[in-house]
Formats: sequence, C-alpha cells, structure tokens
Amino acid sequence: MSAEITLFVNPTAGSGRAAHAAQPAASALREAGFSVRTVVGGDAPDALARLRTAVREGTGAVIAVGGDGMVSLALQALAGTLVPLGVVAVGTGNDFARAMGLPVREPARAGRLAAEALKEGRLREIDLGRVSGAAARAGAGDEAEEGAGGTWYGTVLCSGFDSRVNDRGNRMRLPAGRFKYDLAMALELAAFRPFPYRITLDGGPVLETEATLVAVGNGSSYGGGMRICADAVPDDGLFDIVVVGDCSRATLLKVFPRVYKGTHLDHPKVTVHRAAKVTLEAAGITAYADGEPLGPLPVSASCVPAALRLLA
Repeated sequence: MSAEITLFVNPTAGSGRAAHAAQPAASALREAGFSVRTVVGGDAPDALARLRTAVREGTGAVIAVGGDGMVSLALQALAGTLVPLGVVAVGTGNDFARAMGLPVREPARAGRLAAEALKEGRLREIDLGRVSGAAARAGAGDEAEEGAGGTWYGTVLCSGFDSRVNDRGNRMRLPAGRFKYDLAMALELAAFRPFPYRITLDGGPVLETEATLVAVGNGSSYGGGMRICADAVPDDGLFDIVVVGDCSRATLLKVFPRVYKGTHLDHPKVTVHRAAKVTLEAAGITAYADGEPLGPLPVSASCVPAALRLLA
C-alpha cells in the first residue's frame, strides 16, 4: 500500500465543518507515518476528476471529509477498485457513516480510526448498489456511466413521495435550510396521491401496485437518520426493498414519524422484499440515491457484493 493518503474534502459541507475537520484527520494520518495530499475540486465534476487521477496514480487510501454527498462522489471513483475508503463524517445527514457504524461529527476520532485501520490492515468489504437506466447524477457525469457501468450508491435509493418532496425543495429558493424541506413536505401532502408502480425483483414477474414510496436499501437510513430500510445489512449481497403501499394522507402522517425508529416496518401498509436486483417503473417520479438526484424512473439497481473496501 502506498504511504500517500488522499483527503477528499468538501470545504462547504456542514456549514464549513469539513474544512476544519480535515486538519485533525490529516494530523492523525501523519502521526501514523503516512503522507497526506488533499483533493478539493472547484465543483463536483472537477473534484471527481481529480480524485480519479489520484486513484489511477496509486494513492493508498481515500478519506472522504464531508457529508453523504462527498462519500457518494468518492464511491464513483473507488467502487470495484482495491483502494479503501475512510470517512470523516461532518455533513448534515451522515447516513453512510451511521449505517457503517463509523463516528459521526467526531473528526479527530474518525481520523484516528482511519489511521489505525490503515496501519493494521483492518478493512471491511461492503456491498454497493449500482444503478442503470437513469441519467447519471450531477457529479458522476458521463465518465461514471462509461467507466463504472452506472452510478454507485451506498445507502438508499428512494422514489415516490419522498423524492417528490426533494424535487419540490430543490426548486424552492426560500426558506433556507431544513425549513425549505418542511414546507415542501407540507405542500406535497396537500397534493398527495399514491403512484402506480411496476416493480420487478430478480427478473421475476412484474408486481403492479399503488405505492406511496419505494426505497431500495443497501444501508438502513436516509435523510439524516430516517431508518426507512431499518433491517438492511450492507454486506449480505441483497437489497431491502421497502414498499409503502396505498396510504391515505392521514395514514401517511401517522406512519412517517415512525421511520426514525424503524418501527414503520410493522405497519400493514408496509411490505419488505429482499432481492439482488430490482427495476422500478412509475411515471413522473424521480429517483434519488444517497440523497442525490439520479433521474426519472424507470431505473434498475443491482447489489454488487464486496464492491468497496472500507476502513472501519
């Protein structure tokens, strides 16, 4: 393994926390005997291009410093390679780190953990989702589509009511921050209706159903701790596909808060399937993965076993 480690930093993540968090991570790595280089792009495509170059040049590991968006970008460069990923999670959601049992908003501890894992060769092989049939998300670009055969994700691919809320929130300029998505949710609830889906699991017969949302989980949570796929295991070779059925607005308001504890899975309107491949079809629905827009349905996702080596 090369002694040079790449810090992949989003200086704006967590309202600037990532820029400060990179310092203790770099110190921990240097104290462990590694040299450190930092990759910061002008925008997401530039950052990804720079990271791909570091991987091609033989970096020993990549430490993503930021939130789930930065981890998602790193996956596009590291999936299917032998270069391991460490995570210093200081973003808003941090669902990838949470699902993998890594420190959240503890940059010094996360940096030490990554350094120790590198010294001891302590790696965990985890699955990743690979999506085809949608436009590559912003930041992955054509290179991700051509070089990796699709867009990779580590936590949850979502579609339906939750993706409609994201769509609306992304179009709104005001209010700022979390209030924007609270307002977007209220507006979507006012216009709420279930969506007709066609779902295909492992190439089997098509399931036609009315659903509020469908989530395809490699990890357990999205949206900063909403445990939509609470029982998903990221190294078992299978997705957990959670289908929230034809709910009324009142039922949705009752069920949705239970997502934070994962207890929604017991509700009679919720069904969980397990499969290695899934295709989702529905008109007018955008798919999101790791919180980033992929494009309109239909999409197909495959669970790729041991696609990533994680410092843990």
